[in-house]
Amino acid sequence: MGAAAVALALAVALAQAASRLLAKAAESWPLLILIGLALATGLACIRIRRSHRNRADSERQARLRITLAELDAMDDQQFEYALRDLLVRDGWAATKVGRGGDQAADVIGDLIPLGRIVVQAKYTRVGSKVGSSVMYEVNGTAGPAHKADHAVVVTNGSFTRDAMAWGDRHGVHWVDRDRLGQWAHDGKALHELLRLPSRRSRLPWRRAA
Repeated sequence: MGAAAVALALAVALAQAASRLLAKAAESWPLLILIGLALATGLACIRIRRSHRNRADSERQARLRITLAELDAMDDQQFEYALRDLLVRDGWAATKVGRGGDQAADVIGDLIPLGRIVVQAKYTRVGSKVGSSVMYEVNGTAGPAHKADHAVVVTNGSFTRDAMAWGDRHGVHWVDRDRLGQWAHDGKALHELLRLPSRRSRLPWRRAA
């Protein structure tokens, strides 16, 4: 058999095979349509459930309120997670990052157009005061290490007068027990409470950059 005859026979065989496949598809097309509809319906249901779940999570997060008594009953790790959740409630994309070698950042959040915020949590069970050394540390790492536009130190206790004065002078915001109550329990957004400016404000570490 010549090459041409072999090619012709192969073409005929392929055509016959294709014809049989088409015939089978024609016979089973109602089933294929039903399968397609079932898959489409299933995907739509999944999307609807996910949308409802996300909406419920958002609504629940928006209603988040934490009393000072509840914050006092936490340990330091729970306190940091609570601050993260409060930032998320306020619209920030926030993550808890506090751990050994965290360079004075326990929570980092981003929110357009405010930029990036670094939060240093100072949890206390005895109502102690946060001193100026914490302010120095946060001021030294917020911009260079974390590219932050805002630096905040939060405690369920209080700050020394020197710490508050130093923070006010150098752009390190502070949240003491009174402000924490307004933020966590009363529901006032942190950026409104502290009147945070928009991104690229002239903070000390940005002036030095």
